[in-house]
Amino acid sequence: MIHDVAVVGAGPNGLMLACELALAGIRPVVLERLPERSPVQKANGLVGQVIRLLDHRGLYEPLGGPGAPQPVPRFVFGAFPLELHRLDDNPLHALPVPQHRIEEVLEERARSLGITARHGCEVTGLAQDGTGVTVDYRGPDGSGQLRARYLVGADGGRSTVRKLAGIGFPGVTSPDPVSRIAHVLLPGDVRTTGTGEFLLPGFATPVRPFTHTRTEHGVLVLAPFGPDATMVATLEWGGPPADESSPLTLDELRASVRRVTGADLALAPARTPGPFTPRRQVGHNTRLAERYRQGRVLLVGDAAHVHAATGGPGLNLGLQDAANLGWKLAADLRGWAPPGLLDSYHRERHPVGERVFMHSQVQMALMSPGPGTTAVRALFGELLAHEDNLGRIAALMAGSDIRYDTDCPHPLAGRFVPDLALSTAAGPSRIAELTRSGRPLLLDLTGGEVAGQAAGWKDRVDGIAADCAEPPAGALLLRPDGYVAWACEVGGADPDGLTLALRTWFGEPRT
Repeated sequence: MIHDVAVVGAGPNGLMLACELALAGIRPVVLERLPERSPVQKANGLVGQVIRLLDHRGLYEPLGGPGAPQPVPRFVFGAFPLELHRLDDNPLHALPVPQHRIEEVLEERARSLGITARHGCEVTGLAQDGTGVTVDYRGPDGSGQLRARYLVGADGGRSTVRKLAGIGFPGVTSPDPVSRIAHVLLPGDVRTTGTGEFLLPGFATPVRPFTHTRTEHGVLVLAPFGPDATMVATLEWGGPPADESSPLTLDELRASVRRVTGADLALAPARTPGPFTPRRQVGHNTRLAERYRQGRVLLVGDAAHVHAATGGPGLNLGLQDAANLGWKLAADLRGWAPPGLLDSYHRERHPVGERVFMHSQVQMALMSPGPGTTAVRALFGELLAHEDNLGRIAALMAGSDIRYDTDCPHPLAGRFVPDLALSTAAGPSRIAELTRSGRPLLLDLTGGEVAGQAAGWKDRVDGIAADCAEPPAGALLLRPDGYVAWACEVGGADPDGLTLALRTWFGEPRT
């Protein structure tokens, strides 16, 4: 049996890609090395434009999002509080949700689309030619082999697929800091202020929750996830050697908190079931794949990039990789992809990986101890007092500072479409509610003058007319990943520009 796509890795990025392919009519095979979902708690939430992407797929509310996504009033960058409520146009969204829940929701969506991961299947070899990839694997019933027209590695930072494909993974490795994290019960002598800040005995500085508190000895994070579990995390540079052969204990975490802050906290296990596996990580790795495509092998998520977790950029980066690749790969397989469409995956997403490569290292440098860093922080704090600089950092963290190349001069072209309140023939709606199918969409806000121009693409592009109280454009052509491929000014139809955009992104019209 020849599969269209084999996806290696059933974490969030692999599952998201599988769902995107299924929406486009491609049913991939998914191979996962682990026999069952990992109990290790990893990400604690989602940050950035990925939240709006998930809203476009109807996944925001199942993940616990209340109504339509709203920007967060505060966030953190390199242990600096970002007072985002000061911005007139705040681009940053965040949703606290543990990674195991994200995987549960994506697994449920995948099953609803007819996709089930094959657990316990480890890739051991691959060979590609001009028509596909032959994959060797070892599974519960022994060794096997399968054939796929394309292979996608979503198998994490130590990606077997990336190594077998011979894709370089250059970057920077540092022995510092040592991070320790666990979900615990705080002792009774830890009090809170009326604004929710923690007061630790022996530490004069109030600790704001869900942010980084830097001292000259390291960093402390306290994040309450309900009354029975508070995440406690520390970062230390140049501290005592960590015993990597043994699991993290609460006593070790307590000692780290004492070194960083001077506070001695008697930590107890959380009372909720979790999963809350204590974790220790020694040093950090910042690496970016030289290319995201090697012939018929492609990479998404951590297989393509690893970095410090500060600020939570990982799933924002990886899940949008998956959304960018999914529709392009499906277009190639279904035969209507214009020349170069699949290559645009690397061209668009690699620069986004470079941005995260950069800002994750900046944040680690800003948090490190030492008088030089303290001086840099004094200047950086002054810069953040200006709203234009604050807005640039917020856009960097959101991923909204990236604009894909298009031939369209409209300011929305190449950017993620704004959330608009619309009135359609079926009633009130938002753009996110019109994009659940994952198909390209021509949104006509002119009263119907533009929609007919896409008739030749109706087999692959949906068209809808709507009214908008304050339209940012006369019409918008949206890619399945939520980015604007073309837009025209209010009152200007630009039929030639629309035809060019349809051909550029969605191939030749049906005759």
